[in-house]
Amino acid sequence: MPSLFEPVQAGDLHLANRIAMAPLTRNRAPDAIPTPLMATYYTQRASAGLLITEATAISPQGQGYADVPGLYGTEQLDGWKRVTSAVHAEGGKIVVQLWHVGRVSHTDLQPGNAAPVAPSAIRAHTKTVLLKDGVPTFTDTSMPRALDLGELPGIVQDYRHAARNAIACGFDGVEIHAANGYLLDQFLKTGANQRTDDYGGSIRNRARLTLEVVRAIVDEIGGGRTGIRLSPVTPANDIVDENPQQLFDYLLAQLAPLGLAYVHIIEGATGGARELADRPFDYAALKAVYRKAGGKGAWMVNNAYDRALADAAVAAGADIVAFGRPFIANPDLLARLEKNAPLNEPDRATFYGGGAAGYTDYPTLYCDGKFRSKVAAALVHKALTAIE
Repeated sequence: MPSLFEPVQAGDLHLANRIAMAPLTRNRAPDAIPTPLMATYYTQRASAGLLITEATAISPQGQGYADVPGLYGTEQLDGWKRVTSAVHAEGGKIVVQLWHVGRVSHTDLQPGNAAPVAPSAIRAHTKTVLLKDGVPTFTDTSMPRALDLGELPGIVQDYRHAARNAIACGFDGVEIHAANGYLLDQFLKTGANQRTDDYGGSIRNRARLTLEVVRAIVDEIGGGRTGIRLSPVTPANDIVDENPQQLFDYLLAQLAPLGLAYVHIIEGATGGARELADRPFDYAALKAVYRKAGGKGAWMVNNAYDRALADAAVAAGADIVAFGRPFIANPDLLARLEKNAPLNEPDRATFYGGGAAGYTDYPTLYCDGKFRSKVAAALVHKALTAIE
């Protein structure tokens, strides 16, 4: 029986273990530019088999939160090069999560203070993060406008271009963010998509944009370096679908022939209950549909996993288990899980925005946070020197 701590192949990615660090928005990239502190943060966590970066905007229009990174400007790419070099110097593997927020945004964050875009002009009853007097503040999202049909090819090209940039920055691959009520998930689901053209109505039409994006990225960088994240039933960001099982069975059957590195599934409500009484879903059946259709990508599971649940998931056939919030306070989560050691408690007040506090100063099993930060900083300096 495979173990969490054994290597696994995910497409072109050979991972040292079956533990992934899930994407975690931390709002520490002013002007959307990755910082040296971010390089330290990811390097500290490089013992994970796979690091998946925080969600990263593919374009200015794709931005939805203050101080989240982008992947479309020269300074942004230079910043990410420092991150990937530092992680690779530590022996880690890292992919970037490609993100367009769609309607989960605010006019203050959009170019020219324009309205956010969406499949339909339906407001998301959720919050985004703005900086007010330098302080991250949760704020209601703005009313979006519906995207014109002629705008959709440009969005597909933005994804393609971001994937190309990712490889140029040294990332080992990309993860397409099609979950948690953001743009691609909005097109997939009936609660946000009321279009009457080729991108709305039927399941086939609602899945069209996501499949166009995936195929464009696979064409650009190869399926073996491409993953996708999906959340069939999460209510995150005011999203819902009237028939999620049928929708995602169709989508996974279409993804199967594309040779993806992995499929990343959020089970239940993101960051919440793993089962929702009003949104039942059969994840085993979904995986069976994917495998029956020829899908060979690694199957990654996520949401509220601990060591016992992760062991059970791997025993039941999951290839990779993604941990999110435990990685915030435990940069050495791999070692702690392997030794069944207690976990540090995170400082929730520092989740979104700030500096090193609650970001790179958590202690490890073997040395205190200050020393560990110095070690990581030395690795970052070595990587920066190598690429200058």
